[in-house]
Amino acid sequence: MQTSLPPLGWLRTFEAAARHLSFTGAARDLNMTQSAVSQQIKSLEGYLGQPLFLRRPRALELTEAGITYLPVVREAFRTLVRGTQAVTGAQQNAVQVQSNITFAVNWLGPRLPRFRAAHPDVQLNIFTELWEPREMAEGAAVEIRYSLRPSDTVRTELLRTDHYYPVCAPGYEVRLEDIQEQPLFDCSNLLSNWQNWITEQGLNWENSPITYSTTYLVSLSVAMAGGGYCLTHDTIARDLIERGQLVAPFEYRAEMPEAYYLLLSPQAEETPGAVLFADWVRREIARDLAG
Repeated sequence: MQTSLPPLGWLRTFEAAARHLSFTGAARDLNMTQSAVSQQIKSLEGYLGQPLFLRRPRALELTEAGITYLPVVREAFRTLVRGTQAVTGAQQNAVQVQSNITFAVNWLGPRLPRFRAAHPDVQLNIFTELWEPREMAEGAAVEIRYSLRPSDTVRTELLRTDHYYPVCAPGYEVRLEDIQEQPLFDCSNLLSNWQNWITEQGLNWENSPITYSTTYLVSLSVAMAGGGYCLTHDTIARDLIERGQLVAPFEYRAEMPEAYYLLLSPQAEETPGAVLFADWVRREIARDLAG
């Protein structure tokens, strides 16, 4: 019977592999190769004298020993984090937030003064993504994700659904029947797109050319400059419309297949600042919906 502990690195690798049920996912999180993850898991299993995973053709599955061991390992890491913070006096309210860049610029940024006023001791480090990430970035405690479906590897909750519609600069408005003759802009790789918006109204669509970009920021900026129409939704355009920088000339709003989700890492509940930030985001979203 072993009387000492296995190497901490093996345990960290086990926790990541169990969270993803994938050696590849664990390797991505830990900045390791898949073979290195596999070798560390084999070493840990050899140390314990029993397997922790069943290797299926396309996925991993925890054994009974793995199911029993995982919460013990996670609680041990939480204890280490709390103890280290207590000894070093490290700031417990530093929070890494991950978000797509349009949400960070158009929604989060303008509201941060309110968060700062309410929680001056919480330090936010905000990291932005152009494309939807496959997983939360290592170290991120909270993520706001714009997606068709939530993650199944971390705690996820629906923040809000929305509706999408065309906008343009004030004074640029044209009749709905003439919109396909205008310069049209959109964010790429979304189901909330021009074709679907037009089709839902029973209008004919003659494959008008559309300029795509990898972020709503580009199409919104073109529309504000009077360059044409772009599609958008309330979450990122409401403030711009209220300030008179954009107008939404048509009444029809189409329901978005995509939605906004709040993702919380396993460590988020151990970080007071992360809890405060997540609660604040929920309240701000509720405030928008009520308004």
